[in-house]
This record gives sequence, structure tokens and C-alpha cells, in this order.
Amino acid sequence: MKKRTIIIGVICLLVVVAGAFLLERGQILNLSPLKDKLGILKGGTEGKQVAGSQQGGGASTAGHQQHGGIPPPSETKEASKDAKQPEEAPTVEIPTDRQQLIGVRTVKAAIKPMHRVIRTVGRIEYDERKLGTANTKIEGWIEKLHVDYTGRHVQKGEPLAEIYSPELVATQQEFLNILRWAGQSPSVKDERTAMLLIKDAQAMLEAAKERLRLWDISDDQIQKLETTRKPIRTLTIYSPVSGYVVQKMAVQGMRVMPGEKLLDVVDLTSVWIVSDIYDYELPYIKVGQTARIGISYFPEKEFSSQVDYIYPSLASETRTAKVRFTIPNPDGALKPQMFTNVEIKINLGNRLAVPSEAVIDTGVRQIVYVDKGEGYFEPREVTTGLKVDELVEVTGGIKSGEKVASSANFLIDSEAQLKGVTALKRKK
Repeated sequence: MKKRTIIIGVICLLVVVAGAFLLERGQILNLSPLKDKLGILKGGTEGKQVAGSQQGGGASTAGHQQHGGIPPPSETKEASKDAKQPEEAPTVEIPTDRQQLIGVRTVKAAIKPMHRVIRTVGRIEYDERKLGTANTKIEGWIEKLHVDYTGRHVQKGEPLAEIYSPELVATQQEFLNILRWAGQSPSVKDERTAMLLIKDAQAMLEAAKERLRLWDISDDQIQKLETTRKPIRTLTIYSPVSGYVVQKMAVQGMRVMPGEKLLDVVDLTSVWIVSDIYDYELPYIKVGQTARIGISYFPEKEFSSQVDYIYPSLASETRTAKVRFTIPNPDGALKPQMFTNVEIKINLGNRLAVPSEAVIDTGVRQIVYVDKGEGYFEPREVTTGLKVDELVEVTGGIKSGEKVASSANFLIDSEAQLKGVTALKRKK
């Protein structure tokens, strides 16, 4: 009896569950046509797209559109319009009364002539083109020294020393013997033999004269030798230039060899000034540029000269190159190794520039604050070029005539940072 009751109860429960399931499924099936009817009644664009997709078997494509696949054409057009619109430049507001309080000043970016002045120190040195040396081409001994101390002024052609050379005396004696033989040739009776002897004697005589000339015996001395028929005991060494003896190696009685230097003589009527220029300033230096040269020893004098030569190498210790000037020194007042002050003014042409304090260098970018009017300032990235005195060249970012903050711009920058206003990145 109990088993029967349990079986009946289980069967009833199954019937109830099955009925509920069938009822729910019937409601869903009945609602789907209703939804289609509602979609047709609305007549919206969205209902038409769903109907079209069902007719073409494209239910999956409609589902993709609903889940963000291919956007509708209208949304694509709006997105392209937004992309074409330029990004609005950010600004920071500083009221006028507050600008006066913090001392804001503005200045117009303008095209201005820019000059760079390079100041350096120079040293007076010898003009190497006017340096001469006295030496000998024969071996001998100094019998007489006419210039016996360094610093003496000598004239060109003035005797410096007399050298005795046995080889020179022997050559002169040979010349005299040839000269004597040439005079005896006409006494030969045979005319043909006499002519040959005269011809040979003349050739040997010219060879002996040329040898004496190569040893710096002048034509006047050779003429004197022919007249007196006595050899010259010593050879006189003459000064090659007019100037001061700056180096003296010759000593009375010293033996000298061919090519050995005896004295150095330099003409100081003009001198060189050699200045050191740092490597980062070299691109501005050109041959022919004018420089002003002042000397502390003569404060009332100022010299003007041009760049003669730029030396091709740098000093590794100081990273400088030498630049040379030439100035006249007719009275000899300028002495070698004196120091001078050199100033070279270089014209860089007209360039767009702003005051150097208007540019904030962040280490990565250079920022200026452009006055947009009515208390608004726009932070703008710029590119800078030359920096001369209190001006900075601006090669991009602003135009001529735009106003930029030239003072208190750090306070404006602080206000902008607090408000999260930053300059847009400049397109390169």
C-alpha cells in the first residue's frame, strides 16, 4: 500500500515538471512572432537591418554589428571628422591683477640683428717670415766676431764674423794659379796650341770663380783677388736682414762646420699676435675678420688687425686652436711675449630672437609662454639656435610678432603644472 502511494506521488511530480516545461516553451515560441510584429510596426532602421539579415541568412553579421564589429557608416564619418580636427592648445589663466602682483612682463618675438663677441688673450711673437739666420758653407775657425752679444741691432749686410778656412785659401790660390797660367798661354808659338790652351784656361778660370761664388765670395771680392793677386785669409759673414740678434751660438775662436748656425736675426718692424680660440667658437672664426687689440702696457693705444691664419690643429690640454694676427711695430714698442686683449665681433645677420629669460629649458624641451590675451597664456614648445648675450634665436615654434612672457614665467609655469596644463609636443 505504501509502495503504491509513493509511485503515484512520483508520477504526479514528473507530470507537474513536464507541464511547467512545456508551458514555458510555448510562451517563448508565442513571443517571437510578437517581437517581429512590433519591429515592423516601429519601422526603424534597426528593425530593417535585422529583417534583411534574417532573409539573407546573415543573422551572425547582425550579431557582430551589435557587439562592436563593423560600425555603422554614420559613426565612421563622425570619427574621421574628429580625427581631422586639430588638438586644442592648452592655456593657463593668470588674471591681470595677479600678473601685476607677480611682475609678469611680455615682449614680442622679433627679427633682430645678432652679433657675437669673442674675447680672448693673445701673445706677441716674432714674425717668422722676417727671421734670418747666418751660417757658413765651409769649415773653419772664427778669427773675429763683430757681434758679440744677443739683442744687438744689426743692419742688412753688416759684418757679423770673420772665418779662417784653409780650404778657402787653397781654392783662392788655385784660382790665382789658373789666372797666371791663362796669362802665359799667348806666349806659345803654335797658334793652334795657344788657342786650345787659352780656351781651357778660361774654362778652368770660370769654374774656379763659380766655386768661390758658391762659398759666398762676392764678385767684388773676386775682382779684388784678381787685382791684388793675393788670397783673402778670412771669409766675412754678413747679416741677411736688418733686425735684432735673438740667438747667438758663435764664440770667438770657435771651430765651425758647413751649415752650422752662427746667429739668428729677426726684423721686428711687424710682429705676430697669436690667440687661443676654444673649439666651440671656431665655426664663427674666418680669415679676414677684423679684431680689436688692446695692450695693458699702452692703455691709450688700440690696434686693429685681421685674422691672417687659423692653425689646423688643437691643443689637447686646453682644447683650443691658435689664430694669428699681424700688426705693425715701426717704433719697436711691442716686445715678443707681451700679452694682449683680443676682441673679435662677428655679425651673425638678422634672426628671430627672444630674451633668454623667456625660454624655460626643461632639459628635454624648451618652453615659452605665449600671451593669448585676456589673461591666458599658452605653453608652447620651441626650438632654439644661437645664444648671444641676452638673446636666444628661435628657429621654430613661434612667429614674429607673437608676445611671450619674459619675466615671472617660472611662476606661470608653476601655475600651469598645478592645473595640469602642459605644452603640446611639436611636430618635427
